Amino acid sequence: MTDCFGQYYRCSDRYNQFAVKGPLPRSSGYFRLGEDIVYGKYCGRSPAQCVSDVLFDASPDIALQDGKVCLPFDLAQIADSLRQERYCEVACQSSAAQSVLNRLYYYVRPLLPVRVRKHLQRIHLNGWDRRPFPHWPVDRTVDNVFEQLFLHVLRTTGASKIPFIWFWPEGAPGCVIMTHDVETRTGRNFCAALMDVDESYGIPASFQVVPEVRYEVTPQFLKSISDRGFEVCVQDLNHDGRLYADRQQFLVRAARINQYGRQWGAKGFRAAVLYRRQEWFDALDFSYDMSVPNVAHLDPQHGGCCTVMPYFVGKILELPVTTMQDYTLFNILNDYSIDRWKGQIELILEKHGLASFIVHPDYVTTPREMGVYKTLLAHLAQLRDEKGLWVTIPGEVDSWWRQRAEMTIIEDGNNLRIEGAGSGRARIAFASEKEGRLVLDVQPASIAHGVTQPH
Repeated sequence: MTDCFGQYYRCSDRYNQFAVKGPLPRSSGYFRLGEDIVYGKYCGRSPAQCVSDVLFDASPDIALQDGKVCLPFDLAQIADSLRQERYCEVACQSSAAQSVLNRLYYYVRPLLPVRVRKHLQRIHLNGWDRRPFPHWPVDRTVDNVFEQLFLHVLRTTGASKIPFIWFWPEGAPGCVIMTHDVETRTGRNFCAALMDVDESYGIPASFQVVPEVRYEVTPQFLKSISDRGFEVCVQDLNHDGRLYADRQQFLVRAARINQYGRQWGAKGFRAAVLYRRQEWFDALDFSYDMSVPNVAHLDPQHGGCCTVMPYFVGKILELPVTTMQDYTLFNILNDYSIDRWKGQIELILEKHGLASFIVHPDYVTTPREMGVYKTLLAHLAQLRDEKGLWVTIPGEVDSWWRQRAEMTIIEDGNNLRIEGAGSGRARIAFASEKEGRLVLDVQPASIAHGVTQPH
């Protein structure tokens, strides 16, 4: 069992008190941990093969013994099965990207008006609201599992409080990133106006640019973005929906994508239409990816990573897409308010997570859509000003999360401090139990001056 618990909370190794009760079977399946549906291997029992079956609860099988939290499953295997979508046959086989109908759709898509595309997409997404898993509108299963097991660690160690490194710099209660996928020539031509709008609310953003076929990408266009403090990322290769259709073809395309990344100085990547195969990410030479939805009921490829926190897939940091896209809101749900976005933000911030948005310059060119987007920006600016949310670009999140992953808490008698690059921005937090629930308290003072360990 790897130290995924310590990686998540960045607490001392001595709190990684987990053990697996016995040998695990070869096959995985669905079961529950409390109210949360999880997927993985289970010691001594056969989990369900279908998420709609009656699922047993693993909670009674967790035992505290000899200073260890004894689990009937491997915590790392459960977390990875969810975050890397191993539970989802569609995600693993990428059947959506391989189907003949999908190929035909993407061949004719540039010729289809939006009203026709909306109709076809609604047919494809029929029944989306009846899928029991992942949980809509935000799935926080991985985060809930870690919280439940932190309670067991508190109980088995007898500690009243356990220190860990807070998730975000300066003690921010959560993080927001705005991203803009540039899909067409119209979108490219609207980027300057969109940057004006973002700047007027003090909201930075990244622009994901398609390197080939869709539109001309000049050095001057890329420079016009970076010169204003926005970030340039690579989006796919040509946006034909077939990046992950075939392994050998993918490797050829990935080599070209990596070349554009080096040429543009881009740290981040996103695949078109949020198609993905996370087991192939090792071929991408980027620091971070932004192609995995939290819950993908309304995307062509279903699945979802079931967490609102960044996580590593090998060498790449995944910044999951945790809110619905603007196209989905406007054209699939026919909703021109920010109520759904606000609801998702609230659920994400309850776990101190990352609220990640995709708003296309292609789809906010009219007054109605732009009005909704400005309302969203005003709401995000209000949350930043009133609650102290960290609103930044994806590259900054990548840099911080990598620094945090290398930081350590040093216990010097009754004093605590954090060591490692970037520790001046880090904060010590304490986890405790109150009325059977996990309570997290971040320290307001800079850890550079040390924090006293509670007795």
